[in-house]
Amino acid sequence: MSILKKIRHKAQTVKGVARKSTGRVTGNRRLRTRGRGEKARGNAKQAADKIMDALRR
Repeated sequence: MSILKKIRHKAQTVKGVARKSTGRVTGNRRLRTRGRGEKARGNAKQAADKIMDALRR
């Protein structure tokens, strides 16, 4: 995978963590749930990147 895609996926994970934390602090359930989903998507994309890198070697 290209380094830019890896950075984008990591940024998505970090953004999800930030949203989740903000939702927790403010008591906003919707924001917290959205952050959890975004974090999970970012983690899944990172895992797929690792698998693709392993298969290419």
